[in-house]
Amino acid sequence: MELERALGLIAEVPDFPEPGVLFRDLSPLFADAGGFRAVVDALAATVDPETDVLAAVEARGFLLAAAVGYARGLGVVLVRKPGKLPSVAARVDYSLEYGTATVELPAGVVAPGQRAVVIDDVLATGGTVAAACELLEKAGAAVSGVSVVMELAALDGRSALTGRKVSSLLVA
Repeated sequence: MELERALGLIAEVPDFPEPGVLFRDLSPLFADAGGFRAVVDALAATVDPETDVLAAVEARGFLLAAAVGYARGLGVVLVRKPGKLPSVAARVDYSLEYGTATVELPAGVVAPGQRAVVIDDVLATGGTVAAACELLEKAGAAVSGVSVVMELAALDGRSALTGRKVSSLLVA
């Protein structure tokens, strides 16, 4: 029941970041101690026990993956926007719901053969998560799953992740 209440805290913000986009804001969920705990516990339960490391997508994914990593005893690799890292292993450009973007992986933080799970807040078109998976695979990791709080079914992000195990706490 706590998870259901927590997911109900997610706010819908129309026309952000541009007209026609309905933004899902997890800020109220993050601010609610019980709700945040319920979501972290639920995400932690989706992570395969054979996982070696979590990959967090900037920026809300950082909060979620850090908490899940702590709960599961796993390290967290930060997938960053350009210009944030002193040493870059790889970068990927991708499309998203309202434009294009780029993400980068820090050098020297993923070992070949590690099993990784990607953690993010929302799966929309799948571009960001697919780019994170590509970065990890370029570094030699095996992506064993993707876990998100919310999946926007109408945007069909799963199609960008064909063949990957995707866990969503809420499908809207």
